[in-house]
Amino acid sequence: MNAMVTEIKNKFQELGVDIPAEKIEERLEKLIVKFKVPQEEAKRSVVNFFRKEYNISKDQFYGGQGETSFVKVADISEDGKWVNLKGKVVQLWDNAHGSISQVGLLADETGNIKFISWAVAEMPVVEEGRTYIFKNVVCSEWNGKMEVTLNKSSSIEEIPDDIHVQSRTQGIASLVKVAEISDDGTWVDLKGKIVQLWDNTNESISQVGLIGDETATIKFIKWARAEIPVELIEGKNYLFRNAVTSEWNGKLEITLNKTSSIEEIPDEIEVSTRDAVLTAAMVDIQSGSGLIKRCPQCNRSLTKGACAEHGKVDGVYDLRLKAVLDTGTIAQDILLKREVTEEISGISLEGAIAMAADALDQGVVLEAMKQKLVGKYYTVSGPRIDRYILVESIKQESTLDPELLAELINEAEVF
Repeated sequence: MNAMVTEIKNKFQELGVDIPAEKIEERLEKLIVKFKVPQEEAKRSVVNFFRKEYNISKDQFYGGQGETSFVKVADISEDGKWVNLKGKVVQLWDNAHGSISQVGLLADETGNIKFISWAVAEMPVVEEGRTYIFKNVVCSEWNGKMEVTLNKSSSIEEIPDDIHVQSRTQGIASLVKVAEISDDGTWVDLKGKIVQLWDNTNESISQVGLIGDETATIKFIKWARAEIPVELIEGKNYLFRNAVTSEWNGKLEITLNKTSSIEEIPDEIEVSTRDAVLTAAMVDIQSGSGLIKRCPQCNRSLTKGACAEHGKVDGVYDLRLKAVLDTGTIAQDILLKREVTEEISGISLEGAIAMAADALDQGVVLEAMKQKLVGKYYTVSGPRIDRYILVESIKQESTLDPELLAELINEAEVF
C-alpha cells in the first residue's frame, strides 16, 4: 500500500497539489481493508476523490496516460504500469461479482493474460474470438501473476486484425489433485466426489457446492450459461474437464463454463476430511432448517415450491438443521442431516409432517426445534468441510464442563 500512496502523492505533486500521505493512506486503507475493495478500484476511487476536492479535471490528471506505449503480453511484468495492448479475447469467464463487468483472458502471439473490466468503468462489452485494442489499461500483480484492469480512463476499440494465438482447447488442462490447485486462472481436469450441494438462489449459477478427493475439498461453481447437461448429485463421483481455477476472498475455487464438461465415473473416491469435536452452546438455528422439501430430481431444497434448476416440482419432505454453536470465543456453523436432526430434536420426519399439516404451516417445526434446542450445550463431532462441521454425532451436555464454565466466566469478566 505504501507504493500506491507514494504513486498517488507524486502524481498530484506534479500537478502542484501536495496531499499529506496519511490522508491518502487513510482512505486507501478504509476501502481495501474495511470494505474489501480491490486495490486498483480503491486507488481509482481515492484519486477521483482528491481530483474533485482540488478541482483537477480527468484530462489534467490522466493527460500523460495517452502516450503509453503498446506492449506484448509477454512483456507485461511491472505492477502499476499503464500500457496499450492489442489482443484477442480467447475466453470470457462467468462472473457473479457486481463490481466486475467482464473478466477473462486476452492473448496475442506471445502469451495470454487475465483481464478485468470494472463495472464502474462502463467499458464496451467484448466478445470471445474478437480482437481489440485496449488503451490505458493498468498492469497489476495478484498472487504472483500479472493481470490487466480497465477503468474509466481506459478505452476499447474492436479491430479487424486476426491474431494467431495459442489454442486453449480441451485436453490442454492437466489432471490434478485438489491439494495441487494453487494458482488463479489455471485450467484443470479434476476427479472428485460431490461432498455437498449448497442451496442457491442466484439465477446465473446452476449448481454450487464442494467437490473433494483424497487430498482435500474445494468449492465449485457450475454456471447456468455453461449449459452442461449433467446434474450433479451428492455422493457421486465425477470427472470435471477444462474447469478454471479462481480466487475469491482469499480462497481458491473452480468454475465450470461453456468449454467445460462433466462425466460421471465409476471410481470410488475417498474424500479427505478434517474431523472436528466441539462443545459449545447452540445460539441460533438458521432459516432453511426444520421441515423442508427437496427436488426429487437433484435433491436441492425448494424455495417457495420451486427448484432453481427444475422449476415447480412435487417436492419430497426432509428434515435438517443449519445451526450455530458458540464457545464464547468462536462461532461455528454446523449442519445436521435427517437422522441426526431426528435424534437430537426428538421429532421424526413423519411427526414433523403431521405437525405442519395440523398447523397448515411448515414453520411450526422450526419453531419447535428452536424452543427445544437453542440455549443448551452440545458436543458435536464430524468432518469439517469449508465453514461447516457436518455433524455425524451430537450429544446434549447435562452439565457444563467446570473448566469450560470457568473459562467462559473469566472471558465475561474481562468485559
